[in-house]
Amino acid sequence: MRRSSSFTERSVTEAAMAEAALVRELARAARLHELRRAHEDRARALGRLSSWQASRMAATYADLAAQPRYADAIAFFRSDLYGEGQFTQRDADLARVVPIMVRLLPARLLAALAEAMELSALSQELDQSLLGRLPRADSHFTVAEYCAAYREPSERAAREHQIALIGEVGKGLDLYVRRPFIEAGLSMMRQPARFAGLGALQDFLERGVRAFRKLQGAKEFLATIDRRERAILEAIFNGDDAPFPEPELPTSNRSLRSAGRQ
Repeated sequence: MRRSSSFTERSVTEAAMAEAALVRELARAARLHELRRAHEDRARALGRLSSWQASRMAATYADLAAQPRYADAIAFFRSDLYGEGQFTQRDADLARVVPIMVRLLPARLLAALAEAMELSALSQELDQSLLGRLPRADSHFTVAEYCAAYREPSERAAREHQIALIGEVGKGLDLYVRRPFIEAGLSMMRQPARFAGLGALQDFLERGVRAFRKLQGAKEFLATIDRRERAILEAIFNGDDAPFPEPELPTSNRSLRSAGRQ
């Protein structure tokens, strides 16, 4: 009886900590979204920076994206956690349903969601800081200029934490999708979520579960991301101005960059 009581108390404590972390990170994200809405020019520059970084990631992980097992997971990280996605509606949806999620979801999944929100918010904060060190406010830049802006000693720990969070979020999702009936449960939620105005959150959850279920074990995938991202970080902080090729930008962004340099 004592062991059962101790387990219950620990579960309640873990759930409370996960809820507090999720609420904290959603508030952090809301402040960032408000800042972007208040400064349209800066928001556009941040959008171009995100697209540039997403193109870098596409090149870094092109070999994985070419494999059906990994393609959806690479796309999920690029668009939903670490790249160029627009997260305002998703985060607003999530904030609305936190009390419900606390009652329905296990503490480890709540913690994974909190870590996902932390990764998203931290990435946005680092982008805002980096943008201020680029030579042009319009966000048109070279790899060497990006590396010089990235190479801020006071932000190295945050950069390393950003990479670590990718692994933590991935581990949480990997554990969650192994549970039976997860996809069926999400499918049942689809229509109610749409009617409740929670479509963005529903799409996010479905993409994540689908991507990580297809991996059939994320250990190798996450280890590869961690190794490559840390290698790039180390190269930049060691003074390398060309740790990866110039990203291949979408046509519209290439045109804007050319116009900006005339």
